[in-house]
Amino acid sequence: MAKRLFDVTLVLVTAPVWVPIMLLAALLLAIDLGGNPFFRQQRIGLHGRPFTMYKLRTMRHARPGKEDRYVIDDFRTFVFSPPDQPNPRITRLGAFCRKTSIDELPNLINVLKGEMSLVGPRPEIPQIVAQYPAHYHRRHDVLPGIAGLAQLNGRSDLTYDETITYDLAYVDNHSLRGDIAILLKTLLAVLKGSGAR
Repeated sequence: MAKRLFDVTLVLVTAPVWVPIMLLAALLLAIDLGGNPFFRQQRIGLHGRPFTMYKLRTMRHARPGKEDRYVIDDFRTFVFSPPDQPNPRITRLGAFCRKTSIDELPNLINVLKGEMSLVGPRPEIPQIVAQYPAHYHRRHDVLPGIAGLAQLNGRSDLTYDETITYDLAYVDNHSLRGDIAILLKTLLAVLKGSGAR
């Protein structure tokens, strides 16, 4: 209850800051991409329940048949966005929004709806969750979040297994005081653009 109250209060108090930034970014991305700048995607949340997560679109649409497919042979070596393999569909403005995490501002709507928290493991797409080893599913014992230990310790530079290790450490040791510390450190990491792609 304290965590939920903290999340909602902080999101509402900071709304005069993040709402205008989100709307301005959405307008610029709509011009840049020539279409709807908001992106909705099915993710897996608390207790394995699916929900619709909101983000700002940072990539051009994939050509039919060229959509991303994830078949993961080894989570210990899998990295979502290898630095030597940039996605050509990401626009220059989209790359800026990713680096500054502006594309994730619509996640705050999910927080208000109770589907996400400010701090917790990042919610994953069903296609990847379906390939999880059994112990990975413990990350669904808490609400998914916007910020988390993995974002502080390498973000996109981490292998998937390293990310899960941080997520499970959070599940086992989370607290409101710890959430506040993670948020403050995440803000500094975002300002530096650490590990963002």
